[in-house]
Parts: sequence; structure tokens; C-alpha cells
Amino acid sequence: MEKQVVGSTFSASNMHEVGNENSNPYRNMVMDAMRMSEGNVKECPIVEEEPNTDAARFFDLLRDSDEPLWDGCTTHSKLSAVAQVFIIKSDHGLSEASYDKIIEWARSILPEGNRLKENFYAAKSMMKPLGLGYQKIDICPNFCMLYYLENVELTECMTCGHSRYKSRTGRGKTLVAYKKLRYFPITPRL
Repeated sequence: MEKQVVGSTFSASNMHEVGNENSNPYRNMVMDAMRMSEGNVKECPIVEEEPNTDAARFFDLLRDSDEPLWDGCTTHSKLSAVAQVFIIKSDHGLSEASYDKIIEWARSILPEGNRLKENFYAAKSMMKPLGLGYQKIDICPNFCMLYYLENVELTECMTCGHSRYKSRTGRGKTLVAYKKLRYFPITPRL
């Protein structure tokens, strides 16, 4: 028996079915990211008014988790396809340009009217509300220290004395650090 990943499109009338154990795993991912559970979704009254921006993003993600990749597709939703290509990009260290080329090729072999996002920027914008972002922290080029918390205002390494920022050539006012660390907080991912 084939397991169907894509369900019907989301509407307020079937909102109470969201927490079902047999539901779409990508729908569950959205529910977890937005800190929603079956209990607090059932308690929400259905009111006919425009949702605020956070609620609108939440409902858009739920819709994307249920919307098939193309009409008649039963194996992938719009959200599942983007999430899986993101995993491939991450696992194999692909650049954004490589990601865009893969998506361009995939869109060319998918049926007309497919809903796969057209490039990395559009896919990243779609996934951003899930809260899987990161924090950039400047570090010493010799890996001596982080410019973080009480050291965030320093401009030289306390250990080796190396400058935090590259020399500015030209009239640019933006300071550019030699090295940056990308910190992925674990708490939102749990």
C-alpha cells in the first residue's frame, strides 16, 4: 500500500485535523516550528477576519505542506520538495549557484504547472518562517577568540592582537570581518 504524503489543501474547516498522528510529516514540522499542537489548535475559534502576518505565514506554510508539487502528484508537496533539496545542498556542500542549476534542471523535467520554487532565494524565503536561521559571529582569523557577548565591541584580538576587520580600501563605510562563525541555535531545532 502506497503512503500518501500530500493531503487535501488546508482550510479553516479542517484545521482540527492538523494534529492527527497519520498526518503529513511536513505539516507536523510546520506545527512544531510555530509551536502549535493539536490542543491549542482545537481551542482556536474560527473567526472571519484577516490574520496577522505571523498567522498568515503559518497558514501559508501549512498550505505549502499540503499542496502537491504538481497536479496529480501524490509523493511530494511543495514544502517537502524544497526541504529535501535543501538537505541535499547541505549534505553535499553545494553553492547557491549549484542549487539554482539543479532547480533549473528539475523544473525543466517536471510537468508544466509544477510548484517547485525557481531558485535558492525563493526557496530560502519560503523556509525562513520555520525559524531555522543562524546568527553570524565575528571571529579572530587565527581562531583565538569570538567577538561575542562582552567582546562584541572589540576591534582587535585579545590573544594575538590581529585586527578584527579587513582594511578598508575606497570609501565604503561598512566594516568587513576577516572571519565569521555561523551559529545555529539548537533550542529552536529541538
